[in-house]
Amino acid sequence: MYDVVLLVEQELSEPDAKRVVELHQDMPEPVTYHVLVPCHNAEAGVEASISALGTADLYGPGLAGQREDLQEAQRAIDSEAKGCSGRSVQRLRDLGQHAEGGISHDRPIDALVATVRHSQGQEVIILTRPHIVAEFFHLDWTNSARRHLGVPVLHLLEHESRSSAGAEPRK
Repeated sequence: MYDVVLLVEQELSEPDAKRVVELHQDMPEPVTYHVLVPCHNAEAGVEASISALGTADLYGPGLAGQREDLQEAQRAIDSEAKGCSGRSVQRLRDLGQHAEGGISHDRPIDALVATVRHSQGQEVIILTRPHIVAEFFHLDWTNSARRHLGVPVLHLLEHESRSSAGAEPRK
């Protein structure tokens, strides 16, 4: 069995799933894909934003009263991430592949390292959006993964949807 860990920031599109599977079509052994979706921590995000603004002393205590709202937001974030993972896994399975998936609240690279170790992954593919700012920040995912793992790491850009403001697909 050849295990490939996919770190994706949004669900795999049909073309992306096909592209990933095509990378392994000549493998002499069966391939299993492990889809990992990093999940934002709502409470940590709000606290970090308040701290970054230097207003923690003004709003910090008020945050305690917002815990219920933050928990509700977290449930919505988790639900969307689980759906993203599930739909991505299903797209791979629809192509006749073995696939499983999950979400993580850990830092993406920490979660990736843990998943590779747990699944005994032999390869990592990181799929990010083709947005210039996202590319800048997520190239760090690729570089960090290469530093932490002793397996090949491939960074792919997700296909842009054709419906995005009439833009032509990237080549």
